[in-house]
Amino acid sequence: MMRRGKALLEGSRQGSVDGNSNVANDKELVHKCHSDPGGGRALGAIPRTYRHRSASGALRKCVLTLDGYSYVIEQGALTIVRRSSSRSKGECPTPTDEQLDQLDLDTEHLPAVDTPDACDKAALRLRYLLRQLNRGEIPAETLQKNLQYAAKVLEAVYIDETKRLADEDDELSEVQPDAVPPEVREWLASTFTRQLATSKRKSDEKPKFRSVAHAIRAGIFVDRIYRRVTSTALMQFPQDVVRVLKTLDEWSFDVFALHEASVGAPVKYLGYELLNRYGMIHKFKVQSTILENFLSRIEEGYCKFHNPYHNNLHAADVAQTVHYMLCQTGLMNWLSDLEIFATLVAAIVHDFEHTGTTNNFHVMSGSDTALLYNDRAVLENHHISAAFRLMRDEECNILQNLSRDEFREFRTLVIDMVLATDMSFHFQQLKNMRSLLTLAEPTVDKSKAVSLVLHCCDISHPAKRWDLHHRWTMSLLDEFFLQGDKERELGLPFSPLCDRNNTLVAESQIGFIEFIVEPSMGVCADMLECILGPLHSNTKNTANASGQEPINEENTGAEGSNKFKIRKPWVACLSDNKKIWKEQAAKDAEARAKLEEENSAEQPVATEE
Repeated sequence: MMRRGKALLEGSRQGSVDGNSNVANDKELVHKCHSDPGGGRALGAIPRTYRHRSASGALRKCVLTLDGYSYVIEQGALTIVRRSSSRSKGECPTPTDEQLDQLDLDTEHLPAVDTPDACDKAALRLRYLLRQLNRGEIPAETLQKNLQYAAKVLEAVYIDETKRLADEDDELSEVQPDAVPPEVREWLASTFTRQLATSKRKSDEKPKFRSVAHAIRAGIFVDRIYRRVTSTALMQFPQDVVRVLKTLDEWSFDVFALHEASVGAPVKYLGYELLNRYGMIHKFKVQSTILENFLSRIEEGYCKFHNPYHNNLHAADVAQTVHYMLCQTGLMNWLSDLEIFATLVAAIVHDFEHTGTTNNFHVMSGSDTALLYNDRAVLENHHISAAFRLMRDEECNILQNLSRDEFREFRTLVIDMVLATDMSFHFQQLKNMRSLLTLAEPTVDKSKAVSLVLHCCDISHPAKRWDLHHRWTMSLLDEFFLQGDKERELGLPFSPLCDRNNTLVAESQIGFIEFIVEPSMGVCADMLECILGPLHSNTKNTANASGQEPINEENTGAEGSNKFKIRKPWVACLSDNKKIWKEQAAKDAEARAKLEEENSAEQPVATEE
């Protein structure tokens, strides 16, 4: 199902960004699922999907036959119809004696147990077996095989995976790695640790997994795609932006190229594209003009203080990285539409109106924002508050059609996610997730899961391609140095890495990668594999039958290994970048030693008179 969802998502990308829904013929093929080299179809037979036009030219109907269901999208509604060759829709008649007499009890060519057709077969066979048992005409071996098949069908349809999270937040002492210079140690400790007393918190209701749910979700995804390509009011995208967005699904997406192509408006176009691509615009009835207004105002807020790093480029980069995690790992299949909506919006607004200074600077300087939020998560609280205040403006209220319950859930999720980007909670957050994953049967709270994903995406630039990472690093150091200049003017001590005359750039990045980013991405990957493993298991048999290999599954090369693994493109990038920084650190150390030697040689030698 993860592969199928991505195939449909990718197949619609061009229609999403260019808004072109023109069709040449009355009946035109819309989507084809990816097939394997051997000719197998992707997760079941997907014969054809057609768009029909009325006499006026309006798109009227879209039909997809998939895994025993027909998804009929017509006149603004999605209807899911059970397919059957022997009866009309909605009927479930008792089989006649003649039909039972013609039944073949061979179990060699039955459909997979997790398909809707298997239910029909199992029901028919149970009725037949009951009749034959009454007559005493059934061989024991045949009875056993058919009962086993019926039992497996029932298990595949009705077993729910519901567990309760046993989680207790506890404190974490400051980490003091001794493999980095003192200045880097101080920065790591002051930025990523904090002593906090936290209270126990009950987990929310946990998700339930059903094998049939994946087929239904595929139909919903078709509905999203159909809504998008039939919309006539979508925002227009410049051709240069369309070209750049073709690589939106890549891990090392070049957001700098998007910034140039969009003439300084990456959030506007990338945010719109993502919300449209995931079907959020249609699902939550967001008017195109209101969404455009909202994204434009968000973009303005990111540019308010002209920050070198925490600006609209960073917002677009984090949102795209979150999209990668949702789409390429299959995480979107675990989340509801509202949860996906909240995750994307949280990524877009997570640093809204950032001042270009740290929380510590606000506290030490006694800023109004620090006073307002009592020195706790100063900036993160402001990002959330300012974003929701913006959405109170009718012209920017993308949430106006949410129900009261939907709004409360959406707001709670966004608050949890953005607050989790406070770097001082970093080690606490990782420790809690590590502890949870060590349980025999861990169940991950959805809010905690998406919060960790957003936090990891927020600090992910060292895990991207070197040219992107190096550019981000220089921008961040520029911002740190500007803060250091303010601290000098105010008579405050320099924050770590903020003194432009005494900062070890290469060493700081090595420490950041080794002690922050690598462990974070590792825990995040473990969490995703724990979450998505059950989803993967439910669809694995179907994928194998069609000859498909899930796009999000890593090939470990170990035969017989059933453990689900996601692909981790960040591992190679982190290794490469760390190697380059270590080479640079060695050169910098050599240059400093040479400079000290030259300075020593220039010092006058004292002589006795």
